Amino acid sequence: MIWTALAGFIFSVLNATMRWLALELHPFQAQFLRYLFGALVMFPLILRTGFVAYRPNHWMGQIWRGALHTLGLSLWFLALPRITLADMTAIGFTGPIFIMIGAIWFLKEPARWDRWLAAVLGLAGVMVVVGPQLSGSGGLYHLLMLASSPVFAASFLLTKVLTRYDRPEVIVVWQSITVTLFSLPMALIVWKDLSLLQWFWFLVCGALGSAGHYCLTRSFGVSDISSTQSVKFLDLVWASLLGWLIFADVPASATLLGALVILGSTIWLARRESRRASKV
Repeated sequence: MIWTALAGFIFSVLNATMRWLALELHPFQAQFLRYLFGALVMFPLILRTGFVAYRPNHWMGQIWRGALHTLGLSLWFLALPRITLADMTAIGFTGPIFIMIGAIWFLKEPARWDRWLAAVLGLAGVMVVVGPQLSGSGGLYHLLMLASSPVFAASFLLTKVLTRYDRPEVIVVWQSITVTLFSLPMALIVWKDLSLLQWFWFLVCGALGSAGHYCLTRSFGVSDISSTQSVKFLDLVWASLLGWLIFADVPASATLLGALVILGSTIWLARRESRRASKV
């Protein structure tokens, strides 16, 4: 759960930076460069260890995971510049529901009542935040962000399966490589020259993204995937703070109320999981 919380904080910083970059470039170009630099920052590690150490045992799984993640990212990046960080993060919290359903059906993980209750409470907090935006016409970009959630859920479930065959470092490296290759054709169509400052920030994003995915993959490798999902609701707190600091997005009262509900469910499940682990 600590690995998941750390990944959430890193991704929140990454999302804030990427939102700023996506306001100046086409989302497909931003998506390609984000993963290109994610691969480049890991290249020295690959050279030091040797390419053989990063050869996956499950090639097709890595390719399918890259394809799924690219599809989810395409929807996500299209919506990213058009909605606030808090709304983006809150809508993304529908993902844990899809993940837990998939983990129970396909991975045969135990369907414990407290995990479901924490997820439902967290989702209720999310709806407090995004309800006003999703009511009525809602908006195309909120719907695009919502559509990315089940796609990312499928990608993360496949990641859980891949941890049985490959080390976290291998999975992260091949995610960067496959997403970069799948995103390249879309980026070439909308390509625009970058400034030196933009190149620097994409380098920073590459490092942040690789670190975040490493932490997330480590969490999948040491625990049931469904037990970690309610911790992701803490991401709303980080997103609200960063949105306020960087974009002057003042969190609404609904956002603060929803964050309290989310935080309460997260702490409650964390205590139950800790007591369950101590008994084992």
